[in-house]
Amino acid sequence: MTTHFKPNSVAGRDVASQLHSQTNPTRLEENGPLIVTRGEGIRVFDDSGKSYIDAMAGLWCASLGFNNQRLAAAANRQYGELGFYHTFFNRTHAPATDLAEKLLQLTGMEGGKTYFATSGSEANETMVKLAWIYHTVRGKPTKRKVIARDRAFHGSTIAAASMCGLTFMHREFGLPIAGFLHTLCPDPYRNMLPGESEEQFAQRLADELEKLILREGADTIAAFIAEPINAGGGIIVPPASYFAKIERVLKKYDILCLGDEIVCGFGRTGNWFGKETVGMQPDMMALAKGLSSSYFPISAVVMAGEIYEAVKTFNKQGGSLGHGFTNSGHPVGVAVSLEAIKIYEEMNIVDHVRQMGKRLRGHFDHLAGLFPIIGDVRGEGLMLGIEIVADRDTRVPFDPALEAGPTFDRIAYENGLIGRCMGDTLGFSPPLIVTESDIDEIAERCETSLKQLQKALAA
Repeated sequence: MTTHFKPNSVAGRDVASQLHSQTNPTRLEENGPLIVTRGEGIRVFDDSGKSYIDAMAGLWCASLGFNNQRLAAAANRQYGELGFYHTFFNRTHAPATDLAEKLLQLTGMEGGKTYFATSGSEANETMVKLAWIYHTVRGKPTKRKVIARDRAFHGSTIAAASMCGLTFMHREFGLPIAGFLHTLCPDPYRNMLPGESEEQFAQRLADELEKLILREGADTIAAFIAEPINAGGGIIVPPASYFAKIERVLKKYDILCLGDEIVCGFGRTGNWFGKETVGMQPDMMALAKGLSSSYFPISAVVMAGEIYEAVKTFNKQGGSLGHGFTNSGHPVGVAVSLEAIKIYEEMNIVDHVRQMGKRLRGHFDHLAGLFPIIGDVRGEGLMLGIEIVADRDTRVPFDPALEAGPTFDRIAYENGLIGRCMGDTLGFSPPLIVTESDIDEIAERCETSLKQLQKALAA
């Protein structure tokens, strides 16, 4: 392969050597990578010195910005004491125990247990395996299938990607594998019928779930997995009564509710966890991203007591849990996470996110009055989306060939603003440390970019 980049440049070497996640290989070869050299608060800088407001906190995750010195110091202290140890074979260390306790307390899962992993995908797959154990111990080993939702994102490993309801996660790999099913996405803007109220919509979604369960056989369904607010599928906030209705169906058929809090957790939606924002009551929760502000790859599953008791019962003859990752409970990861939680508590994360989220939402609602291409503004806390449309009155989307969302991404990037397009939904999930002036600047750059997008689309 030949490239037009200098052979010894980072760009040339990168194009020659690295396969990038969710990146078109040809476009990378043609355009090269954005080379990020340093971070400062909510901003990152490229190798030319240009600064960008990263209004997606990287991948929804750098809640405390890109150069938090307290997190760096916590990591350094722990590296100086114990740079690695594992949690297999009855081993532990004090930081892992401290974080396990703290997560049970924060999530309200006291009486349960915490299990550590290293990625959100691993945490979601761990919940599935624990659900299988739970049903097997209770004499229901055929309860194996998992129901997720259209337009859901739950990770990139085989089972986690199978739970995704996004075709781009499936097409190259022949996914989903058998046993992973999908029901309707709770998107009021796109999926409500004419004249249907949100209450009626929520009931229809619950009814459709029940039909799917009965069609497959309730004795084959182990669990239902959902993000409180669907992130990667377009920042979709379900109707207020949605989870109450869904959970009644799940309880009726003895199906576990798995909460994917990987994006929504740790203040993102204006509560400590997204389950509080939407009234969800999961049996297990997967945590990652904001857990360490992504300063270390760490995730966790927090489970109710009965899930742990099932694992204990399964191994009562002396066996050991046949599951684990080398870096589960890594001492540096848990030390960084403990420090991140301290910072969240000190900055009163819930109130701060509510205030900043209200300010950003106000700006976006104002923009909706200026730009007829804005069809919907939605989200909670500092997790907001703008859906752009060809016709606001009819909600007709743009022709996909126009690449309206990706065009906004490119324009915003030139204006020093990093967002994320999910189809034609423009996503904004800035670091939680944003100030009022940061919020105002995000809105200003968004407005400038929308003006340029509108002209480009008209042309």
